[in-house]
Amino acid sequence: EVGELRVGFVGAGRMAVGLAQGLLRAGKVPASSILVSAPSEKNLDTWRESGCRTTHCNLEVLQESNLVFLATKPHILPHVLLEIRPAVGPHHIVVSLAAGVSLQTLQRLLPTGTKVLRLMPNLPCVVQAGAMVFALGSCASDREATLLKHLLSSCGLCEEVPEPYINIHTGLSGSGVAYVYLFAEALAEGAVKMGMPGGLASRIAAQTLLGAAKMMLETGEHPAKLRGDVCTPGGTTIHALHQLEKGALRATVMNAVEAATNRACDMAKD
Repeated sequence: EVGELRVGFVGAGRMAVGLAQGLLRAGKVPASSILVSAPSEKNLDTWRESGCRTTHCNLEVLQESNLVFLATKPHILPHVLLEIRPAVGPHHIVVSLAAGVSLQTLQRLLPTGTKVLRLMPNLPCVVQAGAMVFALGSCASDREATLLKHLLSSCGLCEEVPEPYINIHTGLSGSGVAYVYLFAEALAEGAVKMGMPGGLASRIAAQTLLGAAKMMLETGEHPAKLRGDVCTPGGTTIHALHQLEKGALRATVMNAVEAATNRACDMAKD
């Protein structure tokens, strides 16, 4: 069933490229079965280099594909939906990547009965280490959910969630990569202050984050348990953690996730 999959992308930006690269690297879809449309030539060269087909016509993507990712900017999406609507049929699975555009809106602007899903990726999808969540529209079923999970597992973690979790995911993971970069920068600057060269400090900070994250995923342990394992009585770590607690690190990060989630909710209302 996946063998006859023809994948289309409406929009050729960085996130779309990341998802396509994941599919290609994992051998899930051949490049010749991917067609992408964008209004200008700007982003299409990258796709051609990978062997994908390109066009300037959104309707052509619908005519040639049965799984279609809508990867345009959110404010352009309603216009695109009205344009492609005549070409959408019951054989299509339509997956929107647009932040803040609800399943209700997508279903209203597409023909009745269209299988619609809403996917929220994050930037590390471009290196196949993304965290993605998706929600099913009223006409999509477990079959579509299974297909999407199977395909996107090559791009990182991919979980099905109720739609209200999508804005929380934006605050936790979509924006969250930036919080982690800020933390990584501070870690490295601390080492520079103590006399280590910047390049080396940055590499070690990045590997430290990668290793810590991998342990969380692979052991399934609560982070508090893993943190406790690093702390020895009277040791270096507990002295350092005391300073982080004084700076209210945990409360500040929780506030950040809350602020970004609330902003995502507000943007969805606009």
